[in-house]
Amino acid sequence: MRALIISVDLGDPDFAAHAEEFAMLAKGAGAEIVGTLTARRDRPDAKFFIGSGKADEGVAMAQALLADIVLFDQPLSPAQQRNLERAFNLRVVDRVALILDIFALRAKSHEGKLQVELAQLQHLATRLTRMWSHLERQRGGIGMRGPGESQLEMDRRMIGAKVKVLRERLDKVERQRVTQRRARARGGALSVSLVGYTNAGKSTLFNALTRADSYAADQLFATLDTTTRRIWIEGAGSVVVSDTVGFIRDLPHGLIAAFRATLEETVHADLLLHVADAASPQRDEQIFEVNKVLAEIGAASIPTILVYNKIDLAGLEPRVERDAHGTIARVFVSATERAGLDALRGAIAETGQIVGNNAANYQTLQSE
Repeated sequence: MRALIISVDLGDPDFAAHAEEFAMLAKGAGAEIVGTLTARRDRPDAKFFIGSGKADEGVAMAQALLADIVLFDQPLSPAQQRNLERAFNLRVVDRVALILDIFALRAKSHEGKLQVELAQLQHLATRLTRMWSHLERQRGGIGMRGPGESQLEMDRRMIGAKVKVLRERLDKVERQRVTQRRARARGGALSVSLVGYTNAGKSTLFNALTRADSYAADQLFATLDTTTRRIWIEGAGSVVVSDTVGFIRDLPHGLIAAFRATLEETVHADLLLHVADAASPQRDEQIFEVNKVLAEIGAASIPTILVYNKIDLAGLEPRVERDAHGTIARVFVSATERAGLDALRGAIAETGQIVGNNAANYQTLQSE
């Protein structure tokens, strides 16, 4: 589809980088970007977010460029989205809906599809009134008061019932995952989860470590479904490695909640490998965003090794860095060039032994 992108700078010092990231999201959803409109504001306009003047400018651009859709790089309220769609006479998709669309496109497993559908329905529930506005049924109207209200409430009940069914199915999936984790724990295997900003190279690193063929691509959200492999690492023994969904700036809270079953693999890991793109100018911000989500899902206290990937693109050499206490803090690798992987395996083994000793000491204290 021919898409007009609208980005609003609300004083963001990294606005250009964030706008570029949104363009990648749009392309990942299959959009053909035919134009971009940027605006600067101190605060969002209550009616159009971008203000009436910029909205008029956007309408003219969309018409001149023969745009089929408008993509908005901010979350819109239902009222703002309704007003913009009336002004443009086109479908307007905000950041949240675009991310949901990409997740729907990428989900392959039964579990992943269930989680995406749940997130989409929860998002849709807040916008039912907007969907009915073209018939003015959300508030009734002459000749439509009764049926309109009834249809809206019927839709809400149907969505509520479907959400309940999806949650029950996901609860079943989660119980199965708990059983699998307990079985792995009884086997004494170290559990390692790869986390990181989307497109940091997690799946490529996962494949390099496990010699697997998990899907990896240079695109946002290439991996949605958790992939798990058991490997042997000298000094650590049997290690279960999981590749998980990537995070992104302003990841919708509803999406985090919907992907609870997938993210549980992260919460219950013994060790996290936080994979960061060493070549990205936004590296530090991306690390911060991932840490923010880890805190939100209750995984902030899990022992973590920060893995700087793509060092071949950043002009860096493979190495291991330790903190002031001598604990491994960072490992520099290139998954594509397979540089630094032995050092990473050694770091996993060393940190895994510390994790195991701490767990054993805790169990001893609990039994005393």
